[in-house]
Amino acid sequence: MVCAATIEDTIPSWLRGSGKGWVTAEYGMLPGSVSGRSSRGVPGGRAQEIQRLIGRSLRAVVDLRKLGERRIVIDCDVLDADGGTRTASVTAAYVALREAVDSLLASGKLREDPLTGSVAAVSAGIVGGRVLLDLDYKEDAAAEVDFNVVATGEGALVEVQGTAEHGTFTPRDTQTLIRVALRGIARLRALQESCLSRPPRPTRLL
Repeated sequence: MVCAATIEDTIPSWLRGSGKGWVTAEYGMLPGSVSGRSSRGVPGGRAQEIQRLIGRSLRAVVDLRKLGERRIVIDCDVLDADGGTRTASVTAAYVALREAVDSLLASGKLREDPLTGSVAAVSAGIVGGRVLLDLDYKEDAAAEVDFNVVATGEGALVEVQGTAEHGTFTPRDTQTLIRVALRGIARLRALQESCLSRPPRPTRLL
């Protein structure tokens, strides 16, 4: 997974004059990321759904007024798909967003930090009666229940997507899967911090 942030001094027309900025994302799978070849071109329904998920997740931790009338676009490209690409995109996209915002703060273009916290995502599921975290493709395909959980670094839920692939699941299953996912997100938060402690990557300013 590779994520890149682009800062643009423009916003969608419906936001002009509002004093607010915008954060959005684009998602794609490179041709060699799956068995066979993934075609380039206009994003399909699945890619558009994932793009919206990434954007919603990032905006959950952004004060758009403090961002000012500018847009940050996060491009998420999958290099090698083995399940969990949407959750990996959210987690990596936050790192790119944090670095982009840091570059604006360092340059003096922002006076206040618009980020209110961190955000990350992970999958959890029930496979063969066992609760698993961060399912790979084979585990995901065999799962009786599959959840994607997005949460802040403080443990507040942003989004939960849960599906019974075979049969049903109980409220207790839901609580268990969310609890396991939040433990995973806490570990991801530590990894995000580790990445951000390294020298920042170049950020494109348009």
